[in-house]
Parts: sequence; structure tokens; C-alpha cells
Amino acid sequence: MASKDSDKDTRKDKDLRKDKGGKPRAAEEKEAQAQRQLGILGPHGDMRLASVIIEGYSLELRDGDGFVGDVASGTAFRHMLEAWRKLYASMDGKDPLGSKPTRELSKKQIDALADKSAAAAQAVEQASEDYALQLADVVQRFLKQPTWRGVERVILGGGFHQSEFGGRAIERVRALLKEAKVPVELRTLRHHADEGGLIGWVHLAPPALLQSYDAILAVDIGGTNVRCGIVLTHLHRAPDMSLAEVVRREKWAHAHDEPRRDELVEGIATMLEDLVEHAQKKKIRLAPYIGVACPGLIVEDGSIAGGTQNLPGNWESTRFHLPRDLCERLPHIGEGRTQICLHNDAVVQGLSEMPFMQDVKRWAVLTVGTGLGNASYTNRAGEKSE
Repeated sequence: MASKDSDKDTRKDKDLRKDKGGKPRAAEEKEAQAQRQLGILGPHGDMRLASVIIEGYSLELRDGDGFVGDVASGTAFRHMLEAWRKLYASMDGKDPLGSKPTRELSKKQIDALADKSAAAAQAVEQASEDYALQLADVVQRFLKQPTWRGVERVILGGGFHQSEFGGRAIERVRALLKEAKVPVELRTLRHHADEGGLIGWVHLAPPALLQSYDAILAVDIGGTNVRCGIVLTHLHRAPDMSLAEVVRREKWAHAHDEPRRDELVEGIATMLEDLVEHAQKKKIRLAPYIGVACPGLIVEDGSIAGGTQNLPGNWESTRFHLPRDLCERLPHIGEGRTQICLHNDAVVQGLSEMPFMQDVKRWAVLTVGTGLGNASYTNRAGEKSE
């Protein structure tokens, strides 16, 4: 539930900056220079990396009054399950999923209820079928967009596929795409959903910086949870960083606490401080770099130009700058200034798969969470790997 912040930010603020990818105005350029001196300018939202081009992200296709992706989000699945739950309750005179509201049921609880009751299993199965139909349609509609044309493989991220009902729904999506003769391969994220959005940062951090350290700190801000972790690069064992792993992770289900925007930022800073202390105790050499992933359109100056409706408060105000606000709350890592870089959460989660996408030219990611994130990529190698 979004709450008002003390500075009373307004939606008009976002109109004062240019669209994603535009150059900062004169005043913003002056601020950007100051941010460089503080070590908090990325560049943020970089679209051209050494090995891959990010063709686009946060693609918003309108469908009537809403967006196409809204019908295939984790929230959408729960609406579908709620509808089938009410239907079975009206037929049987008993709620097949018990007394707990659908929105409060965890994925594990839904799986457990489906195992215990035939009616619950049928309700979940019907909701999964509805969801699969919607997701298959979304994939096909995205594939028709310019930034998705030629995509050969789609990675499904988020935690949805890690449940039994989610896994069955994904299998059904594969079958539907095959029946429709859609020439695309559907895979699920190989990393745990809580870690993909952290591991992807090893492909965004400056390569020269990584050479001198063991690990980086990473943050993944979602509409329901925040995850912070220490990511070991294992760069010297695997130059493509295919062995990168999260060795310490903290998770905060902030949606239950309903914090204000600034309280959420303060909580993230506290989690990062704890991770810095852990790294010091374990003698892990942390790079003075923190990657922060969040929903929305990331401007090169570190501001956010839209897509943050699932976060509390106004994250698009010109008076709010997430990298700067975090930097002010954090101690230095080592002797130098800590650099904080911001990028879109779906982009980062997709990049965690990059070492395993070298046999295709064009690929994309869909992240099923509170919303449906998306990003598409083109490998920069001239030819496919053998």
C-alpha cells in the first residue's frame, strides 16, 4: 500500500526530466558532475555492455484500459485463483482453500492445500490453466514488437515457476506455444528467484574493478520483497562469471510492513551495513561498488522516470535520487568512495543468464512477480557459438 512521503512529492515532478535515454538538462548535468565526485553515478541504466546490447525493457503494451503484461503477473494469477476459489466454495458450500485470504497465501501453502484437497487441487489447476493461456498470449504479443523481433529464447524469472502449480503452468505455456507454432524456446531462470536479480550485477559492474576484489554488494527491490546480498564473482576461475554465486543474502518482505519510501531506503541501508560487517568477518574483499535493481525506467542520471507504481511513495520525484540517498546512509567500503549504480530489475535478473545464452543471438526475459517485468537482449558476438 503506497503512502505519502513527508516532502509531498507530486506526479508533476517526472515531467521536469527528459524521457529515458535523453541527456540531462543543464541543472541536472551540474548535479551529475557532483554525483561523479561522490562516486554515485553509474552510468545508470546502461544499455550497451561489452558482450550484450540491452534492446529494451519495461515494454508496456496497452490492452484497453490496462497493459498486456498485467494479465500474466503473479498478482493476476492470484486474482484468477480467487475467482475459482469462490466458484468452488459456492458449489460445495465450503472454501477449498480455507479461511486465509488468497493474497496472503504463500506459494508453498497453495501447493500444500492442493495436495490435501481435491477441490483445492481443481481450483488451483483451473487458475493455472487460465494463467498459462494469458502468459502464452503475452509472449506471442511481445515477440511481435520491434525490440523482441528475432528473439529465439525467453527466460522466465521470478519465483512463480518454483512452485508446483507454477511449474505445471509453465509446461502448459510451452505446449501452447508449440501448438501455435511459435518458434521460441521457453526456459526458466537457473538461479533461485531471490538470487538472479543479485547475480546479474557481476555483468554490469566495471570489469577492471572486479579484477581486484572477491565480491560486490547487490540489491533487488521488488513490490513485495527487498533482497540484498554478497555476490562472489569467481572471476579468476570462470572469466565469463558463470560461477558467480550469492554467499550471503538478506530478505525483507516490506509489503507486510507498509513502510514509507524513505523508511524502505533506510531499511535497505541497514541490510547493506550488516552485509559489509559479514564480509569483513569472513575476510571477503568487497569492491567499493553496490548494484541496485528496481522496477521502472532508469534515467542515466540515476533518477526513475516511471514504472514504480508497486513501490511505496513517489520514486519518480525530481527531489528523490535513490543512489544519492543510499550513499548518504552508507559507510565507505574500504578506503575509496563507494559507487552505487542503478538499473531495471528485469534487466539485471536476465543478465544473470548471460553466460548460458551464448548459443543464441537474440534472447529475452519475463519476470513474474508483483508485476510482469521484461527485457530483451542481443549478444554482440558476430556469430553464434558452436
